Amino acid sequence: MKNARDRKMKIVLQMVSGYGGEFKSWRMPGAVVDAYTNIDNYVEKAKIAERGKIHSLFIADTPSLTNDISINSPMHSLDPLLLLTAVARETKHIGLVATYSTTFNEPYNLARHLKTLDIMSNGRAGWNAVTTSNPTTALNFGQHLPSRNVRYDMAHEHISAVQSLWGSFGKDAYKLDATSGQFIDTNEVNLANYNGQYYQTRGPLPIPPSPQYQPPIFQAGGGEKGIELAGRFASGVYANPFTKEEALLQRTLLRESAEAHGRNPNDIKMFAGFMFSIGKTKEEALNRRRMLLDFAPKETEQHVAYLGQMVGLSFNINTIDINQPLPETLLSQARPSLMDPRSNRALELLQSGLSIKDVLAHGVINYHPVVVGTPEMIADFLEDWYLSDAADGFSIVPDSTHDGVEDFVDKVIPILQERGLFHLDYEGETLRDELDVSYEYGLNR
Repeated sequence: MKNARDRKMKIVLQMVSGYGGEFKSWRMPGAVVDAYTNIDNYVEKAKIAERGKIHSLFIADTPSLTNDISINSPMHSLDPLLLLTAVARETKHIGLVATYSTTFNEPYNLARHLKTLDIMSNGRAGWNAVTTSNPTTALNFGQHLPSRNVRYDMAHEHISAVQSLWGSFGKDAYKLDATSGQFIDTNEVNLANYNGQYYQTRGPLPIPPSPQYQPPIFQAGGGEKGIELAGRFASGVYANPFTKEEALLQRTLLRESAEAHGRNPNDIKMFAGFMFSIGKTKEEALNRRRMLLDFAPKETEQHVAYLGQMVGLSFNINTIDINQPLPETLLSQARPSLMDPRSNRALELLQSGLSIKDVLAHGVINYHPVVVGTPEMIADFLEDWYLSDAADGFSIVPDSTHDGVEDFVDKVIPILQERGLFHLDYEGETLRDELDVSYEYGLNR
């Protein structure tokens, strides 16, 4: 199970609405203010990532409005498939992974769209299959959100239906024999005839295989249901552990789930979510984060209050100086919350003597672990987790894409390469090659 150094870590760049992981980053000096709708910006960042030999792009998605866009950039991008189609025509190697719901999409439409992107990109497309847990999204489709158990039952059927459609056009059916006049060998084109409780589709889907046959499946849901779905279908998993111990456990469970479904555990790769802010010094990196806090004083007030809850205290921005370390009288009463796995890190930073504002600037309430510091500090974090078998790779999220992507490519990746932890060039022609997972065609499980 060891991640030998010669196997190299995998790195995915998560594109968050074009701006980065911090929703105030659109206001940073030098930021592309219209990045949300600037397709050229997506393409440019993809090209930079490809120059750094990053394995794939990943666009998360929820088809509903999920955050306050009066002052924040949107949490999610424009339609992922269309964005990645634009990127596909301007890149040659980097993988292209789009998120689509198994609850609110018809299998035939999605199978057709994703396989078309796979053809257009010469085998670089992937599908992050999610069940969708947001009730607001359900309303956009005129539905009510099914229970978690039902959503996962639907997901198993949906992916099975999509894969059945993908395999309905035989690998050798595409003849294009002008001499004999045979375009397609119809003996190798078959009906899918998938009949589940929730989804039915006849087929066939008249699209030939790509160089990787069909897109690999990715998965991002947690818990027992997510582990089971991933073990059955996924080649990649976008995971959200906050500690190395959590990551180790999740990766072990994923590999065991793959084995339980008769698969090689090496055919499922776990990408731990990771956020960062890069500076020449740690202080310079912290200044980026302080600036982001200053952009939203009302939100900062809420974050201060939540930080207090994380350590069992009542913080009020009007009664406590957030620019000073926590007074010893309060610090002695602080305890990490058992309900939030980020609490231990928050308390550790408070105990180190940092101000409340600087503790927040370290990203303790972000949705991934955060490193704020120099390129070496970021490389150290990735090396530690990888060589501890906590992940097969990382889904990286810069604070701001306008300079964060290039800084990672030009400053962090060379360090990882020098340490023998990251590849020097793309090793294959397809996304499956880059993931180092088996080729599949049709419904295999």
